[in-house]
Amino acid sequence: MKLLQKSFLAVAAIAAMALTSTAFAGNSQMAANKPTIVDVAAGNPDFSTLVAALKAADLVNTLNGKGPFTVFAPTNAAFAKLPAGTVENLLKPENKAALISILTYHVVSGKVKAAQVVRLTNATTVNGQSATIKVNDGKVMVDNANVTTTDIEASNGVIHVIDSVIIPKS
Repeated sequence: MKLLQKSFLAVAAIAAMALTSTAFAGNSQMAANKPTIVDVAAGNPDFSTLVAALKAADLVNTLNGKGPFTVFAPTNAAFAKLPAGTVENLLKPENKAALISILTYHVVSGKVKAAQVVRLTNATTVNGQSATIKVNDGKVMVDNANVTTTDIEASNGVIHVIDSVIIPKS
């Protein structure tokens, strides 16, 4: 009887491992088909400065998380509009808190598609402050930034591309 129980437990353990590995393989395949917000940004050379900033701020794991998130993502050209030396200064370890504040000001909790954004006058960002949203002649602005591309889908949210870095009030 004990031999039969041990055999049964061994078969059950093997079956559980097979199911677990199949589930992980399925999740990996699903994740491979649907990149996260960070994966999308990392796969686009126009976001290399944003990705470097996310790494310096230790926010990669957060934005790879479940979400959903809406990210107003500044391009490299948007970062280039900042005064000379600003990006390099923000990437220094001693300025991590300021960098986190700026980057989290670009993120809104939840998945807010363009059709919803145009009906808003503001959005509360992850850093706790509210960004102003304006629509003029069908063009959307978040604070001083123009939204240039909308609704880039990711597995854990959506990205809207902006042409300027938006800076929190404090």
